[in-house]
Amino acid sequence: MSTMKLILTAEVTGLGSSGDTVEVKGGYARNYLLPRGLALLSTRGAEKQIASLRRARAARDVRTLEEAQSVAARLSGLTVTLPARAGNGGRLFGRITTADVAAAVTAAGGPELDRRRIELPSSIKSTGTHTVTVRVHPEVSTAVTLEVVSG
Repeated sequence: MSTMKLILTAEVTGLGSSGDTVEVKGGYARNYLLPRGLALLSTRGAEKQIASLRRARAARDVRTLEEAQSVAARLSGLTVTLPARAGNGGRLFGRITTADVAAAVTAAGGPELDRRRIELPSSIKSTGTHTVTVRVHPEVSTAVTLEVVSG
């Protein structure tokens, strides 16, 4: 199996954030990361370009870490109610997605969230109380209580 050395240009869950040099399997690089513009092949020119990206990110991260902590503080005390169509016994028709959760948090008066930063415990297929993790920043994550009601 061949591996490729790449430089990430965007944050990829489970792999790293922009500016990180990673080694991944060839198929994953050719079929997913490179076509979507999430990574560049690791070359000398790219290394220099990424070094400047890293410096900019380091300056930006200090600000965003403080912002992330304030957003996490706003989220931690928030209980979000999400109405969903349900049948007998509280079983949902379909399931709750990260986009549904992001919209419900915004509707509940919380900050606007990127759905890719929301981690569901597993697929939510029933009414009741569920805990959802939100990665506000690579170093800051918080739990949000999600109340799924029949509606």
